[in-house]
Amino acid sequence: MTVECRLLQAEDQAPWDAYVHNNPHGTFFHRSAWSHVIEESFRHKPYYLISRRAGRVTGVLPLIRIKTLLFGDSLVSTPYCVHGGPLSDDAESLSALMAMAKSLMAQLNIPACEIRGATDLGEGWTPSAPLYANFHKPLPRTAEETLKAIPRKQRAVVRKAIEHGLTSTVEASLDPFFNLYAESLRDHGTPMFPRKYFTSLLKHFGKDVEILSVYDNATPVCSVLCFVHKNEILPYYAGGNKMSRRVGGHDFMYWEVMRRAVDRGLTSFDFGRSKINTGAYAFKRNWGFEPTPLTYSWHVRAGHAIPEHNPLNPKYRLIIAAWKRLPVRVANVIGPHLIRGLG
Repeated sequence: MTVECRLLQAEDQAPWDAYVHNNPHGTFFHRSAWSHVIEESFRHKPYYLISRRAGRVTGVLPLIRIKTLLFGDSLVSTPYCVHGGPLSDDAESLSALMAMAKSLMAQLNIPACEIRGATDLGEGWTPSAPLYANFHKPLPRTAEETLKAIPRKQRAVVRKAIEHGLTSTVEASLDPFFNLYAESLRDHGTPMFPRKYFTSLLKHFGKDVEILSVYDNATPVCSVLCFVHKNEILPYYAGGNKMSRRVGGHDFMYWEVMRRAVDRGLTSFDFGRSKINTGAYAFKRNWGFEPTPLTYSWHVRAGHAIPEHNPLNPKYRLIIAAWKRLPVRVANVIGPHLIRGLG
C-alpha cells in the first residue's frame, strides 16, 4: 500500500515514541519530546515528519528549523543532538520522508538541510567529511568488572580520587550542575545554553534525565547531566572547576556514572560525541573507547553552500580567545543568544 507522510500531530506522539523505542536504531535523540524542548528553549520551529502505511507507522524524521540573523537558515535533524536522522522500515518509507524534507525546504525557502547520523539517503543528499566521532561500548555486569575494564592509567586516577575522599550524589535540581557547566564552557570558549533549556529537559524527559555531582568534602567540583534510554546511560553535558582537575574529579565522576548504571542493570555506556583529534576525543580514547566517525549528510539548494558553523573553523579563533576572557556572568548573558543559532 501507499506510504503517506505528514507533520507530527499531538495524537501521533505516542505512536512516534513507541516506534522509536522498538526500532533498533532509535536513539534518545529521536524522541518526540525534543520538539517541545527545542521550541520552548530556543523558539525554533519543529517539523517532525511521520510516515504510515495502512495506518501503521513505518518511519519518522525529526526536523527543526534554525533561523537566525547571525547564522542563517537551515533545517537540522536534530540540532543540539548527536543523532536524529530518519528511521524507517523500508526504502519506500525512507524515500517518502526525504522527499517531504526537500518539499519543506522549497515551500519555506530554506537553503540547506543537515541530517545527522544517517547515510544513503538518496539522490541529492551528500555526506560531509566527518567532524565528530561517537564513543560507545557495553558495560560489564558488575561494578568490580567495570573498574577492571578501565585502562590502567585512568583506573589509577579513579582509585586515587576514591582515596582522596571524593563522593558523588544524584541531584534533585540543576544546582550545582549549571554553574559548573557554565564555567567549563566559558573556559573552552563555547557559548552557554540558557538555564531554561536544562529546565525543559528535566520537565519533558523526567526520570530519563539525571544529574550526578562530585564533591570534595562539601565543595562541588564537577557535575554531569545524563540521559537514560532503553538500557543505556549517556553522560551528555559535563562541567567542572579547576579543583576538579587537581583531584581527578572528572575521572571519578565517569566511574560513578558507570558504577551506578551497572548497579541499576543498564548494559551500555554512550560517551557521546567529540570533535575528532580534540582534548575530549583523546580523553575518551584514554578510557578505552574506540571512536566511530559520525557522518552527517546535507541537501543544499542551488546557489548555496554548506554552512561552516563549527568552532574549528579558523575564522572563529579570535572570537573564541576573547570569549575565554569574559566573566562567567557576562558569558551566561550573551551565550544563549549565540548558541541558539549554532545547533
